[in-house]
Amino acid sequence: MKLNKDKLHLAMANACLTIGELAEQSKVSRVALTRFSTGKGNPKPATIGKIAKALNVKVEDLIEGGE
Repeated sequence: MKLNKDKLHLAMANACLTIGELAEQSKVSRVALTRFSTGKGNPKPATIGKIAKALNVKVEDLIEGGE
Protein backbone atom coordinates (compact mmCIF):
# COMPACT_ATOMS: atom_id res chain seq x y z
CA MET A 1 0.00 0.00 0.00
CA LYS A 2 1.60 3.25 -1.14
CA LEU A 3 0.40 6.71 -0.19
CA ASN A 4 -0.14 8.99 -3.18
CA LYS A 5 1.29 12.42 -2.30
CA ASP A 6 -0.89 14.23 -4.85
CA LYS A 7 -4.05 12.65 -3.45
CA LEU A 8 -2.87 13.57 0.05
CA HIS A 9 -2.38 17.21 -0.99
CA LEU A 10 -5.82 17.26 -2.64
CA ALA A 11 -7.52 15.83 0.45
CA MET A 12 -5.69 18.35 2.66
CA ALA A 13 -6.83 21.19 0.41
CA ASN A 14 -10.43 19.94 0.44
CA ALA A 15 -10.30 19.77 4.24
CA CYS A 16 -8.56 23.18 4.44
CA LEU A 17 -5.81 21.71 6.64
CA THR A 18 -2.13 22.50 6.87
CA ILE A 19 0.50 19.85 7.66
CA GLY A 20 0.54 21.08 11.27
CA GLU A 21 -3.22 20.87 11.64
CA LEU A 22 -3.30 17.43 10.04
CA ALA A 23 -0.53 16.27 12.40
CA GLU A 24 -2.53 17.44 15.39
CA GLN A 25 -5.79 15.84 14.23
CA SER A 26 -4.28 12.56 13.01
CA LYS A 27 -1.77 12.12 15.87
CA VAL A 28 0.93 11.55 13.21
CA SER A 29 4.06 13.65 13.62
CA ARG A 30 4.53 16.72 11.47
CA VAL A 31 7.96 15.41 10.41
CA ALA A 32 6.46 12.13 9.22
CA LEU A 33 3.63 13.89 7.37
CA THR A 34 6.15 16.16 5.66
CA ARG A 35 8.11 13.10 4.50
CA PHE A 36 4.95 11.43 3.21
CA SER A 37 3.74 14.58 1.45
CA THR A 38 7.04 14.95 -0.40
CA GLY A 39 7.16 11.29 -1.40
CA LYS A 40 10.26 10.56 0.72
CA GLY A 41 8.58 8.02 2.96
CA ASN A 42 5.69 5.62 2.97
CA PRO A 43 3.50 5.12 6.04
CA LYS A 44 2.31 1.85 7.50
CA PRO A 45 -1.32 0.93 6.74
CA ALA A 46 -2.45 1.96 10.24
CA THR A 47 -0.87 5.39 9.75
CA ILE A 48 -2.63 5.82 6.42
CA GLY A 49 -5.83 4.98 8.28
CA LYS A 50 -5.18 7.70 10.86
CA ILE A 51 -4.51 10.24 8.11
CA ALA A 52 -7.64 9.24 6.18
CA LYS A 53 -9.78 9.45 9.33
CA ALA A 54 -8.46 12.94 10.14
CA LEU A 55 -9.19 14.06 6.56
CA ASN A 56 -12.62 12.39 6.60
CA VAL A 57 -11.84 10.36 3.46
CA LYS A 58 -11.53 6.66 2.67
CA VAL A 59 -8.09 5.07 2.70
CA GLU A 60 -8.70 4.24 -0.97
CA ASP A 61 -8.80 7.98 -1.67
CA LEU A 62 -5.19 8.38 -0.53
CA ILE A 63 -3.35 5.39 -1.95
CA GLU A 64 -1.88 4.54 -5.35
CA GLY A 65 -4.47 2.81 -7.50
CA GLY A 66 -7.23 3.65 -5.05
CA GLU A 67 -9.50 5.22 -7.68
